[in-house]
Amino acid sequence: MVMRSSLIAFLSLFLSVAAFAADLKVKVLDPQSAVVGGAQLALLRPGESTILATGITSVEGTFTFQTDSALSYRLQVLAAGFARETIDISSSFQSRNELTVNLHLATNSETIVVTATRTPVSAGESGADVNSLSGVDLATMQPVAANDSLRFLPGAILETAGQRGGISSLFVRGGESTYNKVIVDGVVADNPGLTFDFGTLPLTEADRLEFVRGAQSTLFGSDAMTGVIQVWSRNGSTSVPELRFSADGGTFGTAHGFASLSGVFRRFDYNFFGDQFNTNGQGVNNAYSNSLDGANLGVSFTNRIVLRARVRHSNSYSGVPGEWNFNGYDPPVTASGGTEPLQPGPDEHSHLNNFLGSVELAVSSPSGWQHRLTGFDSLYRYTDTNLNTGPYVYDSFADIYSTHDNRAGFEYQGDCSERTWARTTFGYRLENETGLVNDQDFPPEASGQRLQQDLYVQQQATLGRLSVIGGGRFVHNSAYGNTGVPRVALTLLALRGGEVLSGTRLRFSYSTGFMAPALYEVFGESGYGYAANPNLLPERTRAFEAGIEQRLFAGRWTAKATYFNNLFHSQIEASPLPTGEYEFFNLGRSFAHGAEGEFQGNFSRQLSLLASYTYLSTQILSDPACVASGFCSFPNLPGDPLLRRPKHSGTILLVHLGTRWGANLGGSFVGSRSDYDFPDFSPPYQVYHAAGYARVDLGGWYAITPHVAAYASIQNALNNHYNEVVGFPAQTANFRAGFRFRIGGEQ
Repeated sequence: MVMRSSLIAFLSLFLSVAAFAADLKVKVLDPQSAVVGGAQLALLRPGESTILATGITSVEGTFTFQTDSALSYRLQVLAAGFARETIDISSSFQSRNELTVNLHLATNSETIVVTATRTPVSAGESGADVNSLSGVDLATMQPVAANDSLRFLPGAILETAGQRGGISSLFVRGGESTYNKVIVDGVVADNPGLTFDFGTLPLTEADRLEFVRGAQSTLFGSDAMTGVIQVWSRNGSTSVPELRFSADGGTFGTAHGFASLSGVFRRFDYNFFGDQFNTNGQGVNNAYSNSLDGANLGVSFTNRIVLRARVRHSNSYSGVPGEWNFNGYDPPVTASGGTEPLQPGPDEHSHLNNFLGSVELAVSSPSGWQHRLTGFDSLYRYTDTNLNTGPYVYDSFADIYSTHDNRAGFEYQGDCSERTWARTTFGYRLENETGLVNDQDFPPEASGQRLQQDLYVQQQATLGRLSVIGGGRFVHNSAYGNTGVPRVALTLLALRGGEVLSGTRLRFSYSTGFMAPALYEVFGESGYGYAANPNLLPERTRAFEAGIEQRLFAGRWTAKATYFNNLFHSQIEASPLPTGEYEFFNLGRSFAHGAEGEFQGNFSRQLSLLASYTYLSTQILSDPACVASGFCSFPNLPGDPLLRRPKHSGTILLVHLGTRWGANLGGSFVGSRSDYDFPDFSPPYQVYHAAGYARVDLGGWYAITPHVAAYASIQNALNNHYNEVVGFPAQTANFRAGFRFRIGGEQ
């Protein structure tokens, strides 16, 4: 009898629980009503901080929670590039079983970003200076490559060696051009110790670009000394297959075409794309061509397991005219006995062939844990060919130089949301790097290999008005041993403010960073007379910054000011040996500090402004190899400023995004800076002060019909004649215009 009563009671309890159980399906859409996959969801009770369940939206932009229909809930939605959304869900609403969340755009400080913390967080709480460009922004700007858009973001100094395809280097907060981490679709695209060329990185089908300033080696390892740039390609988002293609042409024999096929089919999403750009350039040996093809594929196995694969292959050819049109060093003598500027070399050209691939498995558990396991492969192949017909001393022999590098491995990242105010991130990374350098005139080729393992952890906590981020990374490398880097960042909401002064936030951070030596610096390169140094250590930086952020007019506008202070040490320099060879040592030290000001906001829902100013002061502290031998990696002595770092620079970006038309105006203003001229590679080098310049770009599009749009862009619209790098004239005003078409997709 007792057993029967217990069974009846159990069945009654089970049926009552089942009666109140309900599946709450959440669907997340962007402002254009396209689905948003990969959005972070958290479910909790109103007024409580304990997270009951978390989830990641599928390729269809959906996720389903198991809830109790008798209870009320609160839903938080974080999606990169949009504002945070918080929605209260009453028990009566759950009877509908489906909730649609429409995301909104926000000011920079409110926009959710990922790169600053490796997890979604608002830019104002990230503890770092971070700016982003959405896919819509990029479609309006019409960049040929990343340097065309990145140069208009605060704190970015792009120095391009002349025409399209010329090496385009990024300098951030006084650091070297090698001090930036570049990540494309989860794959590291740069090589340690080498300058990354932003002029050959197409942004075709880019869904978002984020740019973080400051040392970020704790989260991203080597190379993240002064900045991190991350790019993601677009996911398919329409249930009806969407074919998009475009064609445009312009001055200097420019021709460009693009096509993509994307969509969502049941649990699968796909995006296949290709791009071809060609131009003759404005002078001798200025031709440039770049081909890109790629794919972004995803599948949701279950409500909590998503697999995504991404591949990109780019293949570019560029003429290399060399330094010219400058009366700085040994110009040829004319028949009348006078001198004339050096002319461009007509034969040298470079070939860059890159492959990036990744496979990512994302798993979210009901308890709040999220796991990401990524396998990656990066193949970099560069060849420079000089046929010996140019006018320079270094053209006295034919030369074919090539570099092949491969970096492959896997990474695990785990995230745990203990509370709404606490989040832990930790991970492990294994990378195998191999490479070779070959010069046909100086055999044998140099090759090397190193294996690296990284462990990292970061804790985020928000305690009332105070947000704290702390973390560290431990690195073991088979070539240079062990390295550790910590980081701590604090933000304090000092004043909540009112309608006019709508919140004052203070920020401070301290971090260290490192950059691994280039392979040839460790393993040597006999052809160029470089001896191996197996004891070479990474370059290091100590960085701290302090800033204030003031929100204005109910948060529609934001003003920011940041002071930064960087000490670079253990910098790698080449020093002569008694054998006549050179060997790389950790000898150099330099210093950079300055201030950044930023002003951003919205005149209306369609018109936004981002403006900035940067003051920078740099100084070489020591370079023993340069002082002792006269052989310098840069022709400056201790006490002199670093090259190509202007004291004054600024940017402006004005963007209008409407339903029928969009337009942008971008301005980059760079003051005078030291540079050098070394056509025969022999000291003493001659240092010059390159004149300041202003570059203004215009872009826009107009929707003729829902399926046809016309677009145009003008670069260097003021037709300024200037050098970003001494001896390499920048391209004058150039114009492109064309049409893009869309077939299928959702209206």
